[in-house]
Amino acid sequence: MIKRFILALALLLPSVAFAAGYSGPLDRANYDLRDKESLQRGAQIYMNYCLACHSMQYQRYSRTFNDLGIPQELGEELLQFTSSPGMHKTSAIDADAAAEWFGLTPPDLTMVARVRGADWIYTYLRSFYADDSRPFGANNAIFDNVGMPHVLEELQGTPRRVTEQRMVDGEMTDVYVGIRSDGNGTMSPEEFDQAMLDLTNFLVYTGEPMILERQRMGYFVIGFLIVFLILAILLKKEYWRDIK
Repeated sequence: MIKRFILALALLLPSVAFAAGYSGPLDRANYDLRDKESLQRGAQIYMNYCLACHSMQYQRYSRTFNDLGIPQELGEELLQFTSSPGMHKTSAIDADAAAEWFGLTPPDLTMVARVRGADWIYTYLRSFYADDSRPFGANNAIFDNVGMPHVLEELQGTPRRVTEQRMVDGEMTDVYVGIRSDGNGTMSPEEFDQAMLDLTNFLVYTGEPMILERQRMGYFVIGFLIVFLILAILLKKEYWRDIK
């Protein structure tokens, strides 16, 4: 049984690595699904900057409003730009037009956090940099030749790759050390990092809206099993008390 489990895990890990598409170091996304304000800010960023191209066809507006504590009227006014509250979140752009502009249809992002992982998303959102060789003038340090434009440049400013001269194998070489904004965005670097963490938090929530409830129920189940184990042991002792 143990050998079968190890074999299944070994078969699963390569597929996970392939799905992530990047094997380098990732920044830690310290998200908190209990932080309703962070989730609300993340939802606002998503609806304003992402939903134009990326649908969330597996979650309804009304579910988001209820889970995040957003009044229905306020949510409809500020966050709902397509369909009706009971409908799924669909992108504003036509799929065929998007495929023509970007080279492929922008993917649905409902489950992206479960496929990529929170750390990958957080790092990806903060890894765009200016690249004149790309059709939209932007590239990504962990997703080379990405087709997506840097839609958050308004917030971050124009980010550029930063390199330093370092000794590598006895030779001075330009080594990539990170991304640095020109400071012309509406947010400071710290504010932008927090905004991307909020967006990551929201994407983790949409991947499994019931995760907190599932975890809460898990504690009760484990507690029940512990109590049942104690009762079973006591019952066993009672049955076998007079048997030698």
